[in-house]
Amino acid sequence: MKKNMGMADRVIRLIIVGVIATLYFMEIIQGTLAYVLLAAAGIFLLTSLINFCPLYKIIGVKTSKK
Repeated sequence: MKKNMGMADRVIRLIIVGVIATLYFMEIIQGTLAYVLLAAAGIFLLTSLINFCPLYKIIGVKTSKK
């Protein structure tokens, strides 16, 4: 897998993960919505850590410089 995510994209995703986690642990979001958002946060976290987004590959987007 080649990197297709730039640093700004990774940071934005990590901020979103932090916000969702904070909302969940403060019990602001609950139920089905919480689980859906936590799943999305998990995907964002994983793709940020490996610098690769499969959806970007499918649609031909590349935010990395190299």
